[in-house]
Amino acid sequence: MKKLWQLWMTSALAVLLLVGCGQKEETPVENNDNAQQEEAVTETEFPITMTDAVENEITLEEAPKTIVSMIPSNTEILFALGLNDEIVGVNDFDNYPAEALEKEKIGGMEFNVEKIVSMNPDIVFAHESMLGMGEAGLQQIRDAGVKVFVVKNAGDFNQTYTTIEQIGRATGKLAEAQKIVEDMKAKVEEVKEKVAKVETKKTVFVETSDVPEIYTPGKGTFMQEILDMVNAENIAADQEGWFMISPEEIVSRNPDVIIVMYSYVDGIVESVKARDGFDTVTAVQNDAVVQVDENLTSRTGPRLAEGLEEIAKAIYPEVFSE
Repeated sequence: MKKLWQLWMTSALAVLLLVGCGQKEETPVENNDNAQQEEAVTETEFPITMTDAVENEITLEEAPKTIVSMIPSNTEILFALGLNDEIVGVNDFDNYPAEALEKEKIGGMEFNVEKIVSMNPDIVFAHESMLGMGEAGLQQIRDAGVKVFVVKNAGDFNQTYTTIEQIGRATGKLAEAQKIVEDMKAKVEEVKEKVAKVETKKTVFVETSDVPEIYTPGKGTFMQEILDMVNAENIAADQEGWFMISPEEIVSRNPDVIIVMYSYVDGIVESVKARDGFDTVTAVQNDAVVQVDENLTSRTGPRLAEGLEEIAKAIYPEVFSE
């Protein structure tokens, strides 16, 4: 089930969608215009009406006092906003921060509608990536009179910033959300400044599942944006989206670095090194097979900038040891 959930999350992140807050009189996230940021609204005035990812309008008379989060990225954002007391239910796979482990669980991909309704939350934060198998359940929650806000699937950093501000606005924590975004942007610029010194780009292979079905991100994916930001070359960039690749093809493309983005296989780094023919791969010869916590990049929330840094360190450890 854990592997299934991780693969589901991975495929969900492969979908690149244009994110707009869609809220009435909503202040957009600005990338680097400090003057406009200073003028941005820092408090939510209730009542407020917001439009979610499925074009449903949700009106909140006041900041929600009880919240259910249905996906880990939403949960991490809500906790970062300081809403520990308000969160009454979370996804079975929520494990960060540690406080999330203490919250009542509402299920995973197959969530418990009755349990969610019984919690009588002021709002449920769902996610666009769960619509395929979860829309009927979400409608049952709506039919029970519970407000459901479907968060758009963030396909890049800017969309993640928008999502954080959107959730902050809905919960009366807009100032906190804007501070999170500001800190994330500062971390991103710090990482980009360090890797900009690299004169020769390294080639990188990222794998998100083990043999016999090795999947990797190509162009048009969130991971491609991350590799571009850290000044590295994706050996799978000639393909679109996420696709399956053979071990023989990986050997043929001979990456300088192999990044493993899953944790459901014990000893996976040594296992990758031991694959037939991989002893000829530069990444293996230079001991540059690195495992990175997939949650840092698959969960589009406050830790995403930290994930960018971990990817950069995996590729250019020498830059970060200076």
